[in-house]
Amino acid sequence: MILGPIGFTAPWLLLTLLALPLLWILLRAVPPAPIRRRFPGVALLLGLTDDESVTDRTPWWLLMLRMLAVAALIVGLAGPVLNPEAEAESSGRGPLLILTDGSWAEAQDWPTREDTIDGMLAEAARQGRTAAMVRLTTPEPPVFQSADAWRTRLPGMAPRAWEPEPETVGAFIDGLPDEEFETYWFSDGLARDSRARLLTALQNRGAVTIYEGGAPVMGLAPVSFAEGAVQLSALRAINGSEREVRVNAHGRDPSGAMRILDTTTLTFPAGEGTATGEMDLPAELRARVTHFDIAGSRNAGAVSLTDDSLRRREIALIAGRENREGLELLSPLHYLERALAPNADLLDGALTDILPANPDVIVLADVARLSDGEMQGLTEWVEKGGMLLRFAGPRLAASDVSREAEDPLMPVRLRAGGRNVGGAMSWGEPKTLAPFDQDSPFAGLPVPPDVTISSQVMAQPDPTLADRVIARLSDGTPLVTRKRVGDGQVVLFHVSANAEWSSLPLSGLFVQMLERLAISSAHTLPEPADLKGTTWRPVSLLTASGTLEPAGTLPGVDGQALLTEPLGPDMQPGLYEGEDRRIARNVLTPDTVLTPASWPASVPVVGLERTRALPLGGWLLGAALVMLVADILATLALSGRLTGRTATASAAVLAAALVLQPGPSRAQAPDDRDAALALAATSEVVLAHVVTGDRQLDDMAQAGLKGLSETLFFRTSVEPAEPMAVDLETDELSFFPFLYWPITPDQPTPSDAAYAKLNDYLRTGGMILFDTRDADIARFGAASPNGRKLQELAAPLDVPALEPVPSDHVLTRTFYLLQDFPGRHTGGEVWVEAAPADAELIEGMPFRNLNDNVTPVVIGGNDWASAWAVDDRGSPLVPVGRGFSGERQREIAYRFGVNLVMHVLTGNYKSDQVHVPALLDRLGQ
Repeated sequence: MILGPIGFTAPWLLLTLLALPLLWILLRAVPPAPIRRRFPGVALLLGLTDDESVTDRTPWWLLMLRMLAVAALIVGLAGPVLNPEAEAESSGRGPLLILTDGSWAEAQDWPTREDTIDGMLAEAARQGRTAAMVRLTTPEPPVFQSADAWRTRLPGMAPRAWEPEPETVGAFIDGLPDEEFETYWFSDGLARDSRARLLTALQNRGAVTIYEGGAPVMGLAPVSFAEGAVQLSALRAINGSEREVRVNAHGRDPSGAMRILDTTTLTFPAGEGTATGEMDLPAELRARVTHFDIAGSRNAGAVSLTDDSLRRREIALIAGRENREGLELLSPLHYLERALAPNADLLDGALTDILPANPDVIVLADVARLSDGEMQGLTEWVEKGGMLLRFAGPRLAASDVSREAEDPLMPVRLRAGGRNVGGAMSWGEPKTLAPFDQDSPFAGLPVPPDVTISSQVMAQPDPTLADRVIARLSDGTPLVTRKRVGDGQVVLFHVSANAEWSSLPLSGLFVQMLERLAISSAHTLPEPADLKGTTWRPVSLLTASGTLEPAGTLPGVDGQALLTEPLGPDMQPGLYEGEDRRIARNVLTPDTVLTPASWPASVPVVGLERTRALPLGGWLLGAALVMLVADILATLALSGRLTGRTATASAAVLAAALVLQPGPSRAQAPDDRDAALALAATSEVVLAHVVTGDRQLDDMAQAGLKGLSETLFFRTSVEPAEPMAVDLETDELSFFPFLYWPITPDQPTPSDAAYAKLNDYLRTGGMILFDTRDADIARFGAASPNGRKLQELAAPLDVPALEPVPSDHVLTRTFYLLQDFPGRHTGGEVWVEAAPADAELIEGMPFRNLNDNVTPVVIGGNDWASAWAVDDRGSPLVPVGRGFSGERQREIAYRFGVNLVMHVLTGNYKSDQVHVPALLDRLGQ
């Protein structure tokens, strides 16, 4: 029942208000009024007072107070709700299905959608309706149950970074129950072929209401590189008036921090759905870019991930002889420069100067001899993944390179002298090229009949020769050979790079062959058939809100499926890594067109902005309680009993009633709470622990950090404030330099947003001490429930490679010189970030120069909080060991905590050489 802006969930209780007049009469009649009689003897009683007195009639204002209290009690029990129509426009009383598209386009206004759905479920619960929720990106048959049960599961219904597939939507339609139910369909506003069939199926089962957001849906097509600049194309679903959007290029700066490297503005013309533009980035910045996005559009469709296709390759050109003045066309590098310059950055210089720049390709044109230093440096570069592209010529033909034995930087052995028209090993006429084999990188390129070869260097017959030939002449003679060297490859054109030996450099085929080898192999997507049988490992995945998260331990995907399968739970958008390149799967494709959804006129379409219903029952019941307490006090006052201790007790009762008054659901606004947290956490150094949900463990962690803070205060210049408990879901982590995270088997797994905050915290210098507290029963790993839970919790975190604390780690000497790190338990290994592979002990130094930064994580199981914990008087809470040895163990535990905090605050300060003399003296060396 609804009366104006207020509705009632139990309106029948309002009928009891009709009894209020009768109640008024009864209260007026009880107690009965006394009969007045004049009696002269009363004069003898003048001046005397009674200990107790009773009023002759209840005052009208007290009667009114009682009536209001009873009325407030009745109305409060009737379940009054302010603005009930805002969440209950439908008059249905049957089952309710809440359907969401669950795609990336919903992510931008998902908080609003979530709030609206929560209100709908609350209203359904008040009406006693069952409810079901389905997300079309991961549909399941609807299960109708208590609406309150779905409210607790609502956070898990967040959108995904892909769109509903017609096959999955069809399967969902086939699984719909035959019973009648009402549907609230939260649409992302984009047109799809599967909508019409689904809408018909839902309408056959009851009323359907469509909810759509007002924010325009925009996306960013995959970027490309052309004409020396990054080509950008933004899309929008509604072709409205002219609008400008800002596109940002994100990447890591030299220190590894994620930053906006550049920005540009694209303009949507009026009535157009596409805005194009370009961003001119230097090659160094292009290599750092990880993704582009539309500023302010928090969805995966507005993000374009980059892979190796964006980076403009750097190619170094080195010739075996100088250019002859006036004969540019005879230069070994002339045709190479013309072919490569439009799509690559060309480098020149000495080989020893070029190698440190680590180009993608090095071209040696008729270079025969290399010095030992050049040979060693070039070999190491190739083994690390470089491509060495060699061309023959007079110098190579006249040398003895790769004659008796195969040269490490040549793909095959060569015959002496070469082969040419009119020579000892001659052709009667120049030879043409044979069609390329299917397994050749040149497969599919047309062979012009006018390309002829007049001279070449010959390959020695060898058992491996057939596998290394990737281009042949018409008589089967190898023209281009290739071999793998480590992670790289060496390719040899058996002809010169100029037109002296062939007409190949004069043809368009020469440009295409170079593009296949040096440019296109890393710039364009391969054909799906080329990736058949390969496995690609996900490196990072794109969430629906447009953030990149580590892929963790997700399994690899088939290479062919990576390019052909639609996005979904098993093929999520993100960056995938193969043997020699990375491929990005973006939400949008170059052919994507965003079209707004169109609904039949018979289907109501409403917006998301809704006024939340406000239950008033608690307020009215609280007001009734206060008025009843006031009635008691007024009755005592009128009877003369509200004096002395009675008055004090009554005042206390009234104060307690006011304190227990129901307040707003949030006693403090989020902004005020966040500001208070920021002020408390930044006024002094504050240590913090992660809330686990286990009250006893959280209290122990608080007491442990309190004991460590007091130790720091008395022994160091650090003066920490009171430790704080941190909720990973709601609290800002960057205020705290150190987090203590005790592990329990049943603590909840953080959400995706919490993991994003944790990874940002670790990447920006924060430290987390993971304590499994099980060193007395298990070693590091999954040998205990706590260890297995730690592996589960840490899987999404950007944790570097770990190793047990080495004896020369800076953690052993940041304040105290330590050799082990006990807590309540001893002997458990403590793990930190692993040292670089090339870290070596320098002569005269007692330790290596290890990581430059603070180790982001420390993992162990010695239960340090219990060893540090103290009560309000500073006394230890938990016994450690026995006797003096136990107290010594506690002391070392405190020293380990001090070293941890000093390591966080000072980094590798104690690794500076200025401290070496003092450390050597302390170490007795």
